[in-house]
Amino acid sequence: MVYQRIGQSDLNASVVALGTWAIGGGTWWGENNDMESIRTIHAAIDQGINLIDTAPVYGFGHSEEVVGKAISDRRSKVLISTKCGLRWTDEEGSFFFSADGKNVYRNLTRRAIRDDLENSLRRLGTDYIDIYITHWQSKEPFLTPVSETMEALTELKKEGKIRAIGASNVNISHIEDYTKYGQLDLIQEKYSIIDRRVEKDLLPIAKKHSITFQAYSPLEQGLLTGKIRRDYVAVEGTTRYDQKAFKPENLPRVVDMVDSWKDLCLKYNCTPTHLAIAWLLAQGNHMNVLCGARKIEQLEDNVKGSDITLDSADIARIRENAESLKML
Repeated sequence: MVYQRIGQSDLNASVVALGTWAIGGGTWWGENNDMESIRTIHAAIDQGINLIDTAPVYGFGHSEEVVGKAISDRRSKVLISTKCGLRWTDEEGSFFFSADGKNVYRNLTRRAIRDDLENSLRRLGTDYIDIYITHWQSKEPFLTPVSETMEALTELKKEGKIRAIGASNVNISHIEDYTKYGQLDLIQEKYSIIDRRVEKDLLPIAKKHSITFQAYSPLEQGLLTGKIRRDYVAVEGTTRYDQKAFKPENLPRVVDMVDSWKDLCLKYNCTPTHLAIAWLLAQGNHMNVLCGARKIEQLEDNVKGSDITLDSADIARIRENAESLKML
């Protein structure tokens, strides 16, 4: 496993991180075996992954609780990132969505951030968070200035309750504001071979400010693993259903593209999963890839992606393949 510094902080993290959204279960992911999730987290640590990402809203606290149980006897071996700003315990904020009988609101005020942190610390069974991330940015009609949000986060950092600050689901304006009012060390955004929107503006600005870019959904919820076939139909209500790549007019072409990489898989003795992760890591030395797993076999497939160094010609070929898709 390769490790790199997170932004300008003193944290060194594995370039592949473990995402635990699915471990939260609930409507989005269905029921889980928590003991299997814990074994998966332990296996991740044993195989060199030292960055584990979670969030309060993943299973409405359940993901954090499972992660907390898993790391209770090995806290010093891992970096924990969790998030703030999506709340369901009161109605202050801008309404975002409803799930599992709960209404979720965006709220990044000082009060909300401190409250979120204390709840996360309790669920995780720790007294500090390594990377604290604003999950979704505030918006009208309850817009909180980034200056207030960043002031609250910086206070928590000075108090030793968090070690680094991150922001997820942001635009250039957000990032400029964050860096104006403090030190931002990580940006978390969707990025994959077939969804490269961040390359236009977010990747360059992350590099400009020495911010680590953490790519989430790098495998497009399994579509880039080669395991999903042309006749697959996403079930309404699941996380895949509304994804552009899973639409009937797009999915078969993506599957065909992945199948066309068989020669590359032979060349590198790898799977399409490994190629998808290695390709992202090849986009710059400030890249980090967040891969979800709730079973050990899923985890092992993700880990190997960090061990592959793609030739420049193959990096270009994969990009050209993706650009030719022109998804509808």
